[in-house]
Amino acid sequence: MDLATLALFFAAALAIAISPGPGIFYVAARTLAGGRGEGLASSFGTGLGGLVHVAAGAVGVSALMMASAEAFTVLKLAGALYLVWIGLKTIREARQTFEAKAVTTGAARAFREGIVVEALNPKTAAFFLAFLPQFVDPSAGPVWLQFLVLGLISVALNTAVDVVVALLASRARSIAIGRPTMLRRLSMAAGGLIASLGLALLFARRPVSP
Repeated sequence: MDLATLALFFAAALAIAISPGPGIFYVAARTLAGGRGEGLASSFGTGLGGLVHVAAGAVGVSALMMASAEAFTVLKLAGALYLVWIGLKTIREARQTFEAKAVTTGAARAFREGIVVEALNPKTAAFFLAFLPQFVDPSAGPVWLQFLVLGLISVALNTAVDVVVALLASRARSIAIGRPTMLRRLSMAAGGLIASLGLALLFARRPVSP
């Protein structure tokens, strides 16, 4: 890829990365509910989940998934139900006896959940299949390798933005840490946001080829 095209790709990928979307809202919600540790863990988890789509797209699996209405629906339902389950679980835990010091012990779980959430998101697969091929040049070398490299750059930018969001949300949470009632309500609101992301995913539509 020539430098002009690479610069255009980087600018476009960065603009998309900083645009508010489900990934940013999910990381922010996890941070508000569980603290900086969980927020950062979920950031890297969603990044790894994004790499699943990049690898799948490089070998053509994602293209096949998007072409099949049944496969798309199954993936969409699984991802949506998982998000709703996480959201309701967060709300339930916030309603129980709330101890601020105990909330930040779920980083490993947040990392695993981040992987699953992103890996089960068909909109991520659709994004990579619609965005990355625009910058792939078949005459420049193996298409799968170009797709993989561009995907890695895109995921790295998304993860970097998610980390910044987690740090900012952590600062907001630290303001409420001395107010148990406010922190409990903040955690419940975060759980509601996660669940609403799952409900929104239920209405995701399969991309239609022209």
